[in-house]
Amino acid sequence: MTFDPDLDLGLERIIRAPRAAVWRAWTDPSRLARWWTPAPSLCRVDRLDVRPGGAFVTSFSDDGTEYVPHMDACFVAVDELERMVFTNAIDSDWRPARPEPIAMTATVTLTDHPDGTDYRIVVRHGTPDARAQHDKLGFADGWGTVAAQLAAHVEGTK
Repeated sequence: MTFDPDLDLGLERIIRAPRAAVWRAWTDPSRLARWWTPAPSLCRVDRLDVRPGGAFVTSFSDDGTEYVPHMDACFVAVDELERMVFTNAIDSDWRPARPEPIAMTATVTLTDHPDGTDYRIVVRHGTPDARAQHDKLGFADGWGTVAAQLAAHVEGTK
């Protein structure tokens, strides 16, 4: 798939850890909970079934007691240690969804790099307006923050 600048947002960074460590951080619920929402918010992984058709459901909390929905998505494709694709346009029960604030499909790609793992995310949107809205809502800050938290988690610095 090609990157369409009118519809897609993306980020890339080198994570100084093996690809298997990054994969585990995405696929192990206890590890995912440590970095998936921007700190200081806390994440709870409610369902994580990393396979095509599997559920990806998380909640977050600002106080550690009351959790609210964060992500209710479905994995579309999974290539172990290499790629996962999920969408919130279909919820974890395979029902069509109208997620707030926007519907998206995200592709996470991991490839070997001399310094560790080349980590790439492309988030696809259905319209230029949806892409612009996601960008305005802080895509770069939000997804960038959690990518940095992921890197810190697997690099052993946090």
